[in-house]
Amino acid sequence: MSASRVITWDVSASRGVETAWVELGGGVMRARGRAVGTVPEPYWVSYELETTEGFVTRRLSVRVETAAQERVLDLRHDGHGTWTGNGEPLPCVDGALDCDLGLCPLTNTMPVLRHGLHRAPGEREFLMAWVSVPELAVRPSLQTYTHLGPGRVRYASGDFRSDLEIDAEGYVVEYPSLATRLTVR
Repeated sequence: MSASRVITWDVSASRGVETAWVELGGGVMRARGRAVGTVPEPYWVSYELETTEGFVTRRLSVRVETAAQERVLDLRHDGHGTWTGNGEPLPCVDGALDCDLGLCPLTNTMPVLRHGLHRAPGEREFLMAWVSVPELAVRPSLQTYTHLGPGRVRYASGDFRSDLEIDAEGYVVEYPSLATRLTVR
């Protein structure tokens, strides 16, 4: 890994905050993060994310605590398009390359970097293994990322659209209606 970053976002969608410790290099990302939110209920999330070469998700391990319960998800991708959640097959997301942890701006990084969409023209549609927070339910999500100019990428899924500001390294700076970066070091 060549570049390490600690990034903190104000996550307006959850009325919370997230910090991620990220290592990026050689087409691979490793990260661990923690978030606290108050919407839809107070919760605490911790996660670890690993990708293979080309920023393809290998594993996302998530733990959520709420007042009522604790949930754990071990989401794994075999590198050939097959996914499991806590060891059980998840055929609904087979073929996806990426996970998308709900309310987490870090997971927008993988498809953007893989295709250089923060730097060069293009539009790509992705099937994502979307993980809801705080429930940790895994669902398929079709998402489109479109280059709008240097550092500008439009994210679209269903009727939702948001024009993201992305830094030169591929990390979200501003995700209107979701999160705003507070710090990076």
